[in-house]
Amino acid sequence: MSDLQAAFEAAVRNSTSLSERPDNATLLKIYALYKQATEGDNEAKKPSFTDVVGRAKWDAWEKLKGMGADEAKQAYVELIESLL
Repeated sequence: MSDLQAAFEAAVRNSTSLSERPDNATLLKIYALYKQATEGDNEAKKPSFTDVVGRAKWDAWEKLKGMGADEAKQAYVELIESLL
């Protein structure tokens, strides 16, 4: 296992035990980076405008289209570490 993968997995574990809940914009960034790192580019159908939360998550992930998995993992690790 690479150092980056180990750091990413540790950050995922740490994300559940943050001392305080991040604001919504930060939560969306965490979600989008995780999805990009684990699934790649967003290929899901855009949620209906009535699904406000689903749409916000979809939009956040869509903005990362083209970002590589390693780059997303590194950004995720850095973001979680900044919140600890």
